[in-house]
Amino acid sequence: MSDPIAIAATADGLQPTLDLDYLAQASQQLIEAGRALDAAGQVPATGGNFSCRLSDRLMAVTASGCHKGRLTSGDILVSDFAVRLLGTSRKASDEARLHGQLYEDLPQAQAILHTHSRAATVLSLCHEGDTLNLEGFELNKALEGIKSHETPVRLAVFDNTQDIDALALDVRARLKADAGLHGYLIRGHGLYTWASSMTACRRHVEALDFLMGCELELRRQR
Repeated sequence: MSDPIAIAATADGLQPTLDLDYLAQASQQLIEAGRALDAAGQVPATGGNFSCRLSDRLMAVTASGCHKGRLTSGDILVSDFAVRLLGTSRKASDEARLHGQLYEDLPQAQAILHTHSRAATVLSLCHEGDTLNLEGFELNKALEGIKSHETPVRLAVFDNTQDIDALALDVRARLKADAGLHGYLIRGHGLYTWASSMTACRRHVEALDFLMGCELELRRQR
């Protein structure tokens, strides 16, 4: 590991440190995730945003407006969880605060992926209620913490809004009420999911997209 470097003090006056080797590894993971999810049709146009936890204060997050299938290391920004960017004039996505809020509230979360698949977008619009339960599927066991197909995968569902700070507070409240959530949908928008590693988080995205596709097909046949 490289020697950590000190960076600008945060609001509480403490100086976090950033390990450059760890940042390089996180950047590569985000770049590889972007290529894979783009190839799978999960992040059309410049949709989606990704992040990795770097420490208990910092995250690596994709820059605003980047095509996720063509990310470079220059498209990976470092910020604290309040999205105060470090060492760059580039802009993070407005939704980066949603990543920061999840890292604040979920210490086990090491990676977060936000995708815009067709299944997530359509299902979020046609589902009534604020929780989607995906039940009875063997692939439920692809989600961390689920050992049986009989255990439902629960996704919170929120209305779309441009008030990201308010949405982050709504997500925080839902997580306090239901610690078993594996992600959430924003209506007409897409999916947020998190996991203990980028590998697991990519598995979550793939499994959830399959499960939501199955749910849509079942609803069409009813």
